[in-house]
Amino acid sequence: MEVLGIFSDKESAGVAVEHLIKEGFVERQITSLTSVAYPDGVLVRTEQRTWFRWFTLACGIAGAGAGFLLAAGTAWLYPVKTGDKPIIAFYPTGIVTYELTMLFALAGTIIGMFLEMGLPSLRKRVYDPLIAEGYIGISVSIHSGGVAVACEADVSPRECIGTVAALPSDEQVSRAEELMKAAGAVRIIAEDRI
Repeated sequence: MEVLGIFSDKESAGVAVEHLIKEGFVERQITSLTSVAYPDGVLVRTEQRTWFRWFTLACGIAGAGAGFLLAAGTAWLYPVKTGDKPIIAFYPTGIVTYELTMLFALAGTIIGMFLEMGLPSLRKRVYDPLIAEGYIGISVSIHSGGVAVACEADVSPRECIGTVAALPSDEQVSRAEELMKAAGAVRIIAEDRI
């Protein structure tokens, strides 16, 4: 379940985030939706690790291998002996290797970008068209009582399960709505009321 609060400015959105955290929601439950990219920590601190550049690097390395195998393998399988020149020529092999490295890296960048953004979305998410007009959305993921949000191996359960998480989900939704209204939300949308 998800609750989305729409705010007209970043100050009121920041106040809502502060109130949600003070109430016991953890930052992992809170995300921001904006039409402008704010740096991490301005509204919500996600500390999300990205693997985008490693995916692009892996695709580039795969492309280099494929390019080398294509050029060198073709020359090796169909040798054309001309004087004392080597069968696998350096410059033609290098050019084909470079071209396929770039092709695979670009394809990997595009695929990785869509994967990183979670597109296409497999589940319906709460959204308001006001976000595209410059408003700021603060979304809170509500989990059923006592469920761990996203505990990692080196994080204690107290840090990944907020005090509010022990409440039933209906009470969590009401608390989130109250806090967002108090902070100045223009509109609040809960997932089950779509």
